Amino acid sequence: MRREVVQSLVSQEKCSERHACPLLRLARTTARYTKHVAADEPPLRKRIKELANKYKRYGYRFITQKLRQEGWHVNRKRVYRIWCEEGLQRSRKRVHKRGMGPSEELPLRAERPNHVWTYDFMEERTEGGKMRPLNVLDEYTRECLQIRLDKSIGAQKVIATMEWLFLLHGTPE
Repeated sequence: MRREVVQSLVSQEKCSERHACPLLRLARTTARYTKHVAADEPPLRKRIKELANKYKRYGYRFITQKLRQEGWHVNRKRVYRIWCEEGLQRSRKRVHKRGMGPSEELPLRAERPNHVWTYDFMEERTEGGKMRPLNVLDEYTRECLQIRLDKSIGAQKVIATMEWLFLLHGTPE
């Protein structure tokens, strides 16, 4: 992108390459660079695509081995570059995580107010840095009993918050 801007400035004779490159924070060698395509690149690309369609389950390393068996003198990194440029990367199979722990345990459901409480930490980013709210909820009424906001909330602050709520609302069942 910046290389094209330098070339357009120089071609329109508005300024020299020596002055245009520092304006765009581009090295002059980078501005002059031209990509050299090897003579065997198009047939190699074609063969990589053919092998990828034939062996759909395999990746670029396997294709590199097949090319070498056919007599091509190719580097694995070169095959990988072409593989990516042609969009031959397969998406990885998603691994679904299984739940840990005994499966017969069911989470306790709140049946009345003050039966089950939950608390959770969140993180908010502000101009002044990170802020961490500690939210304490009554599961049955979905009432927020307390929000404690601080830059960091350690165990002592959590215990102090819970003790204050026990005094105010009583301990949950």
